[in-house]
Amino acid sequence: MTWWERANRVMPGGVNSPVRTFSAVGGSPPFAASASGPHVITEDGRSLIDFIASWGALIFGHADPRIIEPVIAAASRGTSFGIPTRAEVELAETIVSLVPAVDVVRMVNSGTEATATSIRVARAATGRSGIVKFEGCYHGHADAFLVRAGSGAATMGEPDSPGVPARTVSDTRSARFNDVDSAQSCFADGDVGAVIVEPVAGNMGVVPPEPGFLAGLRQLCDDNGALLIFDEVMTGFRVARGGAQERFGITPDLTCLGKIVAGGTAAAAYGGREDLMRMVSPDGPVYQAGTLSGNPLAVAAGLACLRAISADPGLHERLEAMGEKMEERLRAAISQSGRPGVVQRVGAMLTVFLGPERVISWDDTIEIDRDRFARFHRHALDNGVLLPPSPFEAWFLMDSHGPVIDEAGDVLCRAIVETA
Repeated sequence: MTWWERANRVMPGGVNSPVRTFSAVGGSPPFAASASGPHVITEDGRSLIDFIASWGALIFGHADPRIIEPVIAAASRGTSFGIPTRAEVELAETIVSLVPAVDVVRMVNSGTEATATSIRVARAATGRSGIVKFEGCYHGHADAFLVRAGSGAATMGEPDSPGVPARTVSDTRSARFNDVDSAQSCFADGDVGAVIVEPVAGNMGVVPPEPGFLAGLRQLCDDNGALLIFDEVMTGFRVARGGAQERFGITPDLTCLGKIVAGGTAAAAYGGREDLMRMVSPDGPVYQAGTLSGNPLAVAAGLACLRAISADPGLHERLEAMGEKMEERLRAAISQSGRPGVVQRVGAMLTVFLGPERVISWDDTIEIDRDRFARFHRHALDNGVLLPPSPFEAWFLMDSHGPVIDEAGDVLCRAIVETA
């Protein structure tokens, strides 16, 4: 019996997160046995150049000794204490020093916890229950975010998953990404307390903000007494050292962080203006707690990762250069294929869209050729390159891709042309 067969006997769909299934591209997922730098070694002994990068949690590469060694040292001292540690303070200080809009920060265990709690803080601060999100942006699996937008530009929420009561999402309104007017129409009843957005969409593939979009949301919130929340779980520390808010020069009220903030371990954070964050218990009445929040292993990994980022002023320039080179090569391959498609990138995040010639919102993804992407994905995997198994996901560059970026580019360009 294979590992995949064994997994399906004891886990829903054989996976602990739906994004790991290969149902959209055919076949079964490879099982990781180990990894180093840009490579994942599978249980059957294959070495794959990895662009999943733990779904964006890795910026340097797999098993980087600068991160692994502090985690091992932390584990030797104890895995959880239930009382504060000095490393938690040092990590919080580091986050505050790097992220422009964060004055005070609280660690949690997942991006879902971070986004859900940021909404709770916003509702408490404004006294309003309405939230605006954007179709195609994913903010975790909390009930309030599992909303399917209708055909209108701004639609009152309907549950997007069985088990989510309609009343739970009745205060969630969906707007069109890159369309400030559609967000503005959600404010008609005066009950919107917050707008939450991925400043660079990554969960419908990489969709950059159009000029003026983020600034328009900032102004919209200011004009209506609402809070602006940036979900920087993907973009934090990746598209710039201080995240998308640094890259685009827009200051949100609250910021959600994950992935890189924990150095590839299970943790996340939310933070923002001091007056808002002082509303969180025990300073204020907004309750949020977690037995393993700020646990020593995650804190050690996150602190080591952020210190390594801080100590490497050329990191993001290298990632930008790699991304630009890969983008140019992939665009040329699409042109050579004679079939429509586009490469969209922000820093060390990119997506190849096969079918559309431009994607600025979820509406445009209807043109994606899913069968063509599946052929392309299988071709790449058969030739040693591991991509996210969905046409709607971001690919992530790591610093360790440098020595293998040309090899990976060769494989991907051939795959685009030969599967057209």
